[in-house]
Amino acid sequence: MPAGGWGSVRDVATILLHQDTVAKDSTLLPRQNKPDGYACASCAWAKPAHPHPFEFCSSGAKATAWETTSRTIGADFFERHTLTELESWSDHQLEDQGRLTVPLRWDPATDTYREIGWDTAFAEIGAALRGFEREQVVFYASGRASLETSYMFQLLARMYGNNNLPDSSNMCHESTSVGLQKTIGVGVGTIGLPDFERTDCIFFFGQNVGVNSPRMLHQLQAARRRGVPVITFNPLRERGLVSFTNPQSPLEMLTGHETVISTQYHQVRPAGDTAAIMGLCKAILAADASAPVLDRDFIAEHTHGFEAFAQAVRSSEWSEIERESGLTRGALEGAAEVWCRSRAVMAVYGMGLTQHRNGVQNVAMLVNLLLLGGHIGRPGAGICPVRGHSNVQGQRTVGITEKPELAPLDKLKEQYGFEPPRKPGMNTVDACEAILARKLQAFIGLGGNFVRAVPETVMMEAAWRGIPLTVQIATKLNRTHVIHGKAAYLLPCLGRIETDRQASGEQAVTVEDSTACMHGSRGMAEPAAATLLSEPAIVAGIAKATLDANPKLDWDAWVADYATVRDAIEATYPDIFKDFNARMWTPGGFRKPLAAAERKWETESGKANFTVPENLLGDPDMHATAQSLRLFTIRSDGQFNTTIYSYDDRFRGVHGSRMVLFMAPGDMARLALREGDMVNLRAAAQDGVERRVDGLAVVPYDVPAGCIAGYYPECNPLIPLWHHAKESKVPAAKAIDVIVERAGSQS
Repeated sequence: MPAGGWGSVRDVATILLHQDTVAKDSTLLPRQNKPDGYACASCAWAKPAHPHPFEFCSSGAKATAWETTSRTIGADFFERHTLTELESWSDHQLEDQGRLTVPLRWDPATDTYREIGWDTAFAEIGAALRGFEREQVVFYASGRASLETSYMFQLLARMYGNNNLPDSSNMCHESTSVGLQKTIGVGVGTIGLPDFERTDCIFFFGQNVGVNSPRMLHQLQAARRRGVPVITFNPLRERGLVSFTNPQSPLEMLTGHETVISTQYHQVRPAGDTAAIMGLCKAILAADASAPVLDRDFIAEHTHGFEAFAQAVRSSEWSEIERESGLTRGALEGAAEVWCRSRAVMAVYGMGLTQHRNGVQNVAMLVNLLLLGGHIGRPGAGICPVRGHSNVQGQRTVGITEKPELAPLDKLKEQYGFEPPRKPGMNTVDACEAILARKLQAFIGLGGNFVRAVPETVMMEAAWRGIPLTVQIATKLNRTHVIHGKAAYLLPCLGRIETDRQASGEQAVTVEDSTACMHGSRGMAEPAAATLLSEPAIVAGIAKATLDANPKLDWDAWVADYATVRDAIEATYPDIFKDFNARMWTPGGFRKPLAAAERKWETESGKANFTVPENLLGDPDMHATAQSLRLFTIRSDGQFNTTIYSYDDRFRGVHGSRMVLFMAPGDMARLALREGDMVNLRAAAQDGVERRVDGLAVVPYDVPAGCIAGYYPECNPLIPLWHHAKESKVPAAKAIDVIVERAGSQS
């Protein structure tokens, strides 16, 4: 089954019918990702200046239907269901109840959420926050909030007194931010959409385009039609990287024509990416000894550390490269041959590269591969990390960061007349450690499903109940709201797709896509309820109740007219947001300055840096044994991050359940397992903590030998909190050594 095609059409029809949004969304979806429409609430892939008539994918349509659903939850819902009861509900069941419509406060006497007035909620939250230690409060942001809301949220945190601003980037692409910053001087990719039209080779690492960013398939299909080779490294043969039938093409839909996407497909062993890239570099250096293939002029003028890296490559042994990568020397040399005859190489990657103990090293190694040929700062060439959430990259741009050195603190001090905190704040892992240590006093969540998304699920849920205050700004009910703090508030907000009416009229917001372009977004659906407030209004309400009045900041004026927030953002970041309000509707977006794309290197060395990997070991800390298998977590076709749209995964042939384990037939035979057998997983980590996931049905699948795959977030209980990427602290969810036990047995 190819990606796209009639399967995508059926998926869209199914969810529109299920959410009773056919009539509404048939008029909304044609406006999705259009220059004068609304930005998709799902992925962050680029929005073209000249979009297709239907510039949305099945995943984006699901996100729209999920938000514009006709189903709603009022206070009466909680009169029928205690939170203890709701703990037994699945992720899908909770969100499928519909949109939250009224502000709620947990009532311990009845174990239910009870409706509360907005002013009362803000007053009580503000009074509690005023009484807490400033450094023991966390302000968490998921990746969907707009630039305007994100800017207000980071200002609230810093005026409150800390830099505790973890966000969903900490869980996925922080390895990118760290790895790219130290190697090329910018924390984001250098590729724009026009580069896809000029590239002559694409290397793909650890990114499931068919599920996580299906609209990119249009760029990949166009490149393949020009004869551009696509070399893929991924443990699973994902359908979107195998073939694609374009739903926008009547001819392809009628004939069933498929475009082959990957010209080479290498099923790298999970956590074997550094070794695989080392093998590519070794083959390239060997080829250069016979005929020049390196860009020696670029290396001499623009890079630092080449000789040390080259020596490390030459010293590496093919036996270790093959063992760790799971690939043969011949396969890697074949991929390197394509690199050697290409003038403009693009490297695209996702969380399959970043969510490892050596995630930062993986990113730096990919930069090494590009630097060898001068493939950064050249049209059609560069590095392209594919972000997940629709504005997670933009949130960092406007100050959502726990790292004070990345925020313009002096400018904020001048602009708003307060002394910003200078102490580093908590990232996601730090926040989890504080929660487990019972040291966190409050958690303010701007969207997301934190408890479900983080590792160490069992201990985290137990500790979460001990937090004195949890506040969640949300559109739908999820597990983080059910597993609540001692005092808990649930504040329902407008969705991005809904019309946002404020004192000055209907408002628009902005987002940043994966290619660093800013776009306007205008809500077009009627709100789910008149009782909802916008995200900016809720952030402002908390701020006014918590902070002392500031003559240089009028929260009410910002809520009345979001253009004034954009003016403030421009004043803080003039180089990025010059003429912000005038440019926000630019077709294709306006791009922020990226020095590396112009071969200007804002690094300590003043050049792009080759780096020498610490080692080729993929997962050095999990205590693998002869009995253990390496688990990596995956997403299904029926989900987006922790949002589960359905229990089906049409690309992998799974229906009706997510409690499955994908295993190579050879490993099944070795363990005397048959399809459908029930097994339990136990983490191999030897730290005195038992981590288990029970009740998984075995599914035979094309998985590298010695490896297994299971769904996120169902497998999160197996991930130790300490099992995270060095330097970036991204949870290493793509390589977890586990023991497989038959259901009913424990050892």
